[in-house]
Amino acid sequence: QVIYKTSRPPGRPFIFWSGLSELFFVTMSQFMRPPIILLKDGTDSSQGKNQIISNINACQAVVDIVKTTLGPRGMDKLIEDGGETTITNDGATVMKKLSVVHPAARILVDISKAQDNEVGDGTTSVVVLAGELLKEAKNFLEDGLVAPQIIKGYRVACQLALQKLGDIAVDLTQKADEDKRDMLIKCAETTLNSKLVADYKKFFAKMSVDSVQLLGEDVGTSMVAIKKVTGGSVTDSVLVDGVAFKKTFSYAGFEQQPKSFKNPKILLLNLELELKAEKDNAEVRITDPSQYQSIVDAEWNIIYEKLDLIVKTGANVVLSRLAIGDLATQYFADRNIFCAGRVDNEDLERTRRAVGGEVQTTVQGVTPAVLGTCGSFEEKQIGAERINFFTGCPHTKTSTILIRGGAQQFIDEAERSLNDSIMIVRRAMRNTKVVGGGGAIEMELSRFLREYARTIKGKQQLVINYYARALETIPMTLAQNSGGDGTNILNQLRKRHAEAGTENRWYGVDCMNCSVTDTFKEYIWEPVIVKQSALSAATEAACLILSIDETVKNPQSEKPMGGKGKGKGKGKKGKGKKKKTATATPQMSIS
Repeated sequence: QVIYKTSRPPGRPFIFWSGLSELFFVTMSQFMRPPIILLKDGTDSSQGKNQIISNINACQAVVDIVKTTLGPRGMDKLIEDGGETTITNDGATVMKKLSVVHPAARILVDISKAQDNEVGDGTTSVVVLAGELLKEAKNFLEDGLVAPQIIKGYRVACQLALQKLGDIAVDLTQKADEDKRDMLIKCAETTLNSKLVADYKKFFAKMSVDSVQLLGEDVGTSMVAIKKVTGGSVTDSVLVDGVAFKKTFSYAGFEQQPKSFKNPKILLLNLELELKAEKDNAEVRITDPSQYQSIVDAEWNIIYEKLDLIVKTGANVVLSRLAIGDLATQYFADRNIFCAGRVDNEDLERTRRAVGGEVQTTVQGVTPAVLGTCGSFEEKQIGAERINFFTGCPHTKTSTILIRGGAQQFIDEAERSLNDSIMIVRRAMRNTKVVGGGGAIEMELSRFLREYARTIKGKQQLVINYYARALETIPMTLAQNSGGDGTNILNQLRKRHAEAGTENRWYGVDCMNCSVTDTFKEYIWEPVIVKQSALSAATEAACLILSIDETVKNPQSEKPMGGKGKGKGKGKKGKGKKKKTATATPQMSIS
């Protein structure tokens, strides 16, 4: 038997007490309160601490994929996309090929691309570091610390690390030119250490430095072209002091043209030199059959006039962005002129800058001032390809690297590796400060932040201390990927760096011998701008992800929507063209 008792304190609703349980009933006015609907029906909205942790878990899945590629002993990834196979250990390439769709995890893809575009190296390090910062933040969140406190601590620690980084970096500005060149070569070798072409790092490092030094300090890396020619050995790769590109499509009569000139005059065109077919529905009415021949003769006279004007300019080499037909090819061959049509826009632009000419859209009124020149022009056979060489360009320095190799995947990876190396050399020429690689600088910054954390109080002490611990993930990952005992190597590095002083400052991981070494004496150098960019990008990405506490997804946008077909037929139902479907962006995030 249940005995009910009632009580009603002043101003409070009725409360019913039971001998078995305690029941609370809300007043009727609360049931009458209408719900507030802000989002479309079916929209999924998740928020709060659980959402932040969910985003961190998604980022961790991405980090785990690229983490094993870090260092000279890192593993490669084979990615197949649409029948195209890519073998690489470049962080930016892996992140781009993964096609990440999670909105929070895509932030890691963006910082990897930014690092690649800004400095060329450190694309894997920035992702691994950002993932470790998020991993440490996850523990704080689960223990009850709010995200703004973590963000504040991370930003303070980042500013302190960047300041310390600038103070301990070694400036080589006052060194002799030969010493600076050695520094650039060492930086390039450090970049190539973790690439597929690591066995040829000295060969390609010297080539990277030579290619950039040919340009000067004020010219962008776009003036360094990398061309791939399948076949031969990797050591058959050459650096061309000038412009080189593959022979374009040519018509009959091309074989009769001269293939070599000394100090040639070069005419660059954006003009089509061939007879054009009539447009659709074109109609010409004539009253006399003899008038038809006059129309045909007029067409021939137009193109012959163009060819005559080109010959009168005195040009020996004619390059055009558009097609040069069989008539023009034979015409130029009879007059000992070399021509090439359908030249790629990038190659034509580099040629224009190198030879000093101007691209013409007409051959009327061409003056000698718009013609370019170079020391020599020659077409050579390289492997199975014919390559056009423009060398001895007096106006603007430019260079071209011809990469040789067996497998196409290897040549593609060599191109990506050289691109990173060239970017590093260019940055190092402008910013001559370097630091020790191999995780040495991360260990030194970690030691500095731990000591600073002991001087402050409150929650920020914990956050900065764990930021310092996150920095140690770089040497730990290097040691693990090299097959060494990560814990033992990390303890040795902590001991070395705890002794302080400039002698032990640059001790890092020796990936070849699975031990510790003075990376500065071993010439494992990295430009300081690489570490500055990686620290800033990783910290900002971690703070951005931690600041997202709500994700709104509209499931309707994930469903394919039918689109109207573009067929013009009016046949029976089901016999027209198939309708195309368009898929909208799968999801979005709101921070």
